[in-house]
This record gives sequence, structure tokens and C-alpha cells, in this order.
Amino acid sequence: MGAFLVKRLMFAVVTLFAVLTLVFIVIRIVPGDPALVILGDQADAAAIAALQKRLGIDRPLFEQYLSFLAGAVRGDWGTSLVTGRPVLVEVMAVLPWTLELTAVSLVLGAAIGVPLGAWAAINRNRMPDYFTRILSLIGLSFPPFVSAILLLIGFALALRWFPVISSNRGTPWEWFQSIALPAINLGLIMAAYITRVTRSAMLEVMQEDYVRTARAKGVPWRVIVWRHALRNALIPVVTIVGLYLSILIGNSVLTEIVFNRPGLGKLIIGALSQRDYMMLQGMMVIYTLIVVVVNMLTDIVYAIVDPRVKLA
Repeated sequence: MGAFLVKRLMFAVVTLFAVLTLVFIVIRIVPGDPALVILGDQADAAAIAALQKRLGIDRPLFEQYLSFLAGAVRGDWGTSLVTGRPVLVEVMAVLPWTLELTAVSLVLGAAIGVPLGAWAAINRNRMPDYFTRILSLIGLSFPPFVSAILLLIGFALALRWFPVISSNRGTPWEWFQSIALPAINLGLIMAAYITRVTRSAMLEVMQEDYVRTARAKGVPWRVIVWRHALRNALIPVVTIVGLYLSILIGNSVLTEIVFNRPGLGKLIIGALSQRDYMMLQGMMVIYTLIVVVVNMLTDIVYAIVDPRVKLA
């Protein structure tokens, strides 16, 4: 396990270095002078030169690149051009909201998708299977912002069961009401993915020799399904969860905007509308860091779920 972790950490460092380089290049090749875009066409030359010096874009590109890498290693991803606060401070103030929504949605999606997929597999080509497949197809057909709007209109505006504006302040019940609709929106979409993957994996595992041997020995059917077959079918499920978790964080940004929930979504929209290049640059790096960490954790979970997987 130690050698495996070292290899994955080295891979993560190389990936982050490549992303940092790509981010630096993309920000610099965008047409237009950032200082001119921020200040407007009416700004005088002195103001533009002062802002260029403040942003550090008046120096040679190689010096800018080295300064950018050094700051990234120290955790210094610049200062917001709007608030004047460090980018890392701004992001860390709202990141817990996004991670909380992502975690609740992940648990909800797995809790629904895994049992439904297994149920569909053991009832293959029967009514439960058809019903589950139709539900999962419907879940995959809705973009997250469309389903979020429908949930908001139906349950917050029409029925008034949940608040229109999400907030984590107050009692546990108020917290539940504020996070319920956003989590349901993301969780049901993820459940659709997990259901289909679990069903396919279970169908394959149920054809294995050890399953037929267990049935021949008289092992109870529920033990075969839930203890033997499902555990061996979890490898592709872990894969889809790890891959979709990165997408889930991205979808949570859209969901936060629709439900007016604090998080990375509102921060990104604010940075785009106010042309806060430093904020956007820092958030791209932080998002990449999250994706790399998630992928590494997914590889580790492989070995926990199935020890036959080699850590290489």
C-alpha cells in the first residue's frame, strides 16, 4: 500500500504541474489585455500600467510563470481583483457548502442506485427490471439545471414544502429543508448512473461459477445476492462513483445557482461577471486538485472492495 500511495502521489504532482502550466497558458493567450478589460476602454494609460504591474503581467512570461508556480506551491493563488482578499481565503469560505452538497448527493445516489440495480438484475426481463430501467433512463435524460428548476417550481413555489433560498443556518430540521431539494436533484441523477452500472455488473457476476456452486450447495438466495454477488459487482460501481464525483461537483455549481445556495457556483458566476481573472485562475487549480484527490481515493477503495485488485 505504501508503494502504491507513493506512485499515486507522484502521478498527482505531475498532473497538477501540467494543469498549472495549462492554466497559465490559457489565461495568457486569451485575446485582450486583462487590465484594459477590467478598467474599461475609458481608462488612461497610467491606470492601465499600474494595474498591469499589480497583476504582474508587465514582466516577461518566463518570470510570470515561475512566480505563478512558486505561489501555487505555497498555496498563494493570487488576490481577488474585486474583494482584495486572497483567492484561497475566498474559496475556502464557500467550499464547505459545495462539498457538503456533493457528499449528501453521493450518499443519496449510492443508497438508491445500488439496491435498485441489484433488484433489477435479480428480476431480469420482468416488471421490476423494466420499471427500474425506465426510471434510470428518465434520470439520465434531465440536465441538472432543468430538473433543479422543476423541483424548485413544484416543491418550493407550488407546495411550499421547502424554502426557495437555501441556508445552513438554524436547527437540524431547517438544515434538512435547505439541502433536501439540491441533494435530491443531484442524487437522483447519480442514482440513475449507479443503477445501470450495478445492474450490468450484477448480471455478469450472477453468471459466474461460484454463484452457481453456492446455489447448488443450498446457500440462501439473499446471502448469495447481497454478500457474494453484490460485493464482487462493486468494482465497476466504485469506478463510476469516482468518475461521476468530479462531474457531481461541476453539476453542484449549476444546482447552487438555481437554488441560490452559497458555494462555488455563485463564486464562479461573480468572478465571470466581474472579470476577476485571478479568482478564476485559482478556482481552476483548486478544482483540478479535488479531481486528482478523488481519483486517488477511488484507486485506494478498489483494494478495499476487492483485495484481488493489484495495487500497481
